[in-house]
Amino acid sequence: MILLNHELEMNAGITKNRRIASIDALRGFDMLFIIFLDHLFNSINVGAGSPFTKAVARQFDHPEWFGSTIYDIVMPLFLFIVGAAIPFSLSKYGEKGSKSTGIYMKLIRRFIILFILGWIVQGHLLDFNIETFSIFSNTLQAIAVGYLFSALFFLHFKRNTRLIIFASCLILYVMLLTIPNVPGVGRGVLLPSSSFAWYVDQIVFGRFQDGTQYTWFLSGLGFVATTMSGVFAGELIKSDLPGKKIALYLFLIGLTGLLLGMFAGIWHPIIKKLWTSSFVLASSGVCFMLLALFYWIIDVKGKTRWAYPLRVIGMNAIVAYVLSHVFNFHLIAEQVLFGLKQYVGNFNYLVLTIGGFGILYLILWYMYKNKTFIKV
Repeated sequence: MILLNHELEMNAGITKNRRIASIDALRGFDMLFIIFLDHLFNSINVGAGSPFTKAVARQFDHPEWFGSTIYDIVMPLFLFIVGAAIPFSLSKYGEKGSKSTGIYMKLIRRFIILFILGWIVQGHLLDFNIETFSIFSNTLQAIAVGYLFSALFFLHFKRNTRLIIFASCLILYVMLLTIPNVPGVGRGVLLPSSSFAWYVDQIVFGRFQDGTQYTWFLSGLGFVATTMSGVFAGELIKSDLPGKKIALYLFLIGLTGLLLGMFAGIWHPIIKKLWTSSFVLASSGVCFMLLALFYWIIDVKGKTRWAYPLRVIGMNAIVAYVLSHVFNFHLIAEQVLFGLKQYVGNFNYLVLTIGGFGILYLILWYMYKNKTFIKV
């Protein structure tokens, strides 16, 4: 979900020394869910109030516990995209023992910055109140963990070893969720405030636990696995295979992952808030298929004009994410569009949602036109 501003080379079968346009567009597409689409469909439902709009709006919110909605792909797609950039940005450091202290300092710096930004947007850091502060509570921090370990694995291990590590993360997490006993609850319970992952969060974070149904510490195994799945996709794109074959392989791998995740979910449920291993497989599968679609249309077929607005967002995703969480663009739009309320009635929320997004997009567009891209 974050733009690390890596210089992405194009696949040898297409064009070299350029960014992978589909990855930037896919990043923008993912960010669009958070900064606009979820609010858009909710505001439409507020105005219309029909069973259909309610059903659509529900797809842009997370389920209470079991199952998935469209909105559940947002966070794993962010981690996946970050992983997909790693082969392009770190390959030179892994060649012929060229690793140096500098690259490790960069990884640690990015880890720290992402954690601090996570504290700002959802960890209540700006409350300046220790009672409301949360140590681990945010997608940015999940990315920090997934990126750091995936980058280290990429630098130090070959692909086959990393595949074993990927599988080991999933298997180990399944074991941790099913074998240990939770005092007063029992073994293998995958319910809110009852799982072993939740129990460990209480021990590790104590009073600084975020107080939600989400788990973070042991879920880090899933965050790493999701990011690593993106690394595998990035390696495939960076290979010398023809673009058409790459798109096909991405899709087939994705379909396989989705089916495996759904099949595993029969015994080990798909639960986004626990980031279960079945959720990792299923969501990573969807990420592979989305990347296959974007890569085929944009980088293989060369149809790029439609994706321009997505690239505007995707090239400064970190700015879009932080601004949308720190500033209330809905209220800003209300200061400008207040006069329309008398004419639009129940659809005023929709007008303000579109207006607020428009203001944020203009900021991102101005930065894009002036080639101002925020690095982390």
